[in-house]
Amino acid sequence: MRTKKLSLLSLAALLMLMIVLAGCGGSNDPGGSNKPSEPASEPAPSDSQSNTNTDSGPKIAGELEIQYCVGGYGDAWQKSTIAQFKEKYPDVTIKESAGPKINDQMKPRWIQGDPPDLVFIDCAGGLDVPTAIKDGQLMDITEWFKTAENVDGELISSLLITQPQVFDGKSYTIPNVFGSWGTFYDAALFKKNNWAVPTDFDSFLAVSEQIKAAGITPYIHTGVYTGYFMGGFFFPAAVSANGDDPSVLQDIADMKEGVFKSEPVMKALQQVVTMRDKGFIDKASIALNHTDSQIQFVQHKDAFIPNGLWVENEMKKDTPEGFEFAMIPSIGQAPGGKYIANPYSTVLAVASKAKNPEAAKAFIQFMYTKKAAIEWAELTGSLMNFKVDLAGTKASPLSISASKYYSDPNLVVLPNFTNNADLNKEMENAMIALTDNKLTPEEWADRVEKAAAKLRAKN
Repeated sequence: MRTKKLSLLSLAALLMLMIVLAGCGGSNDPGGSNKPSEPASEPAPSDSQSNTNTDSGPKIAGELEIQYCVGGYGDAWQKSTIAQFKEKYPDVTIKESAGPKINDQMKPRWIQGDPPDLVFIDCAGGLDVPTAIKDGQLMDITEWFKTAENVDGELISSLLITQPQVFDGKSYTIPNVFGSWGTFYDAALFKKNNWAVPTDFDSFLAVSEQIKAAGITPYIHTGVYTGYFMGGFFFPAAVSANGDDPSVLQDIADMKEGVFKSEPVMKALQQVVTMRDKGFIDKASIALNHTDSQIQFVQHKDAFIPNGLWVENEMKKDTPEGFEFAMIPSIGQAPGGKYIANPYSTVLAVASKAKNPEAAKAFIQFMYTKKAAIEWAELTGSLMNFKVDLAGTKASPLSISASKYYSDPNLVVLPNFTNNADLNKEMENAMIALTDNKLTPEEWADRVEKAAAKLRAKN
């Protein structure tokens, strides 16, 4: 390589000498700089200088396979972002493995060691992150992420609302959606009835009495998918009861012995019992999936529902005119307590056996930008895990109003926690039994602790 460079320099010097001797004018730039491409009259850039490359990284080319689920967010953002990415990197061919059931369809390939390059982990049946890490299916991106910049030259980590979860000191995933859980209501209905929007658990109970007196059940949840209730109510309530300290959720994720009988968890469970015993929870919740419960909510059969910021977009075809989606980050806090924002942060990851990991990383750098974040909010009605001001954009009023919560210094934003899938299932099943008056809080704790002990023994 050194010999080649010397030869080129010698040739350039000889050419310059000939030009001077001939008395001719011209540029003294040999055309070997790293300047951006100029008009057609300039020499075309080499492969190492084209827009398919970073300044110092490898060429971004070849096939890039991306797996993503088409769920409540739709796929308009993915289609748009992929098209823009292909414009910037024309040497990349993208294969989209997508659809409502793509997670189930791709399972055999993950098991066989033939995964896609980049995976958006979302929807039912998606990868269980802790298990996937244990099985060596996801790439360790710890060192890369520390210095990774987006295509605008900004450090990605400094732009995220919530940071990647750490597993034994390493990072394997990046939260890409800040689909914060919360308690949703119809602002128009509340204005019409002069109901006060609750700011804590006491005011929630007070307004629920008024709602119930008006012939509307105060609260419905998605019983079949109890995770909505856990994320929207239970986990934030446990953190509030722990003095706004989210370490209780880390203890749950670690299946720490005794955490399920701890004071914060028991206080949160007692709040569920209070709601249940006052008749505020719609009994139909137990048998309903998310769609059916959301339909009852938009039809004003129920006033509150725990859900994620995607709900407005997901229900747009079934929402009656005049319905104004609004949300409260949490309702379990004591009077004067801080709101707890619990991100439903779906994550993305590069497969450890990715065939084109460099293109996968380039896609990540391409998507974590202000432009992509605004487009996500406008197309999905939700928030991307990216700090951006949505004022003046085409984002929905719900997204704009929700984004204001996340600039409030008094808001507690929970880090991203991922629980063992079997533990989650046991907690959710026990929670259904609790809301159905088939368990006491103490029996809930015993049941979940027993399941956790079995899982700890396996590990």
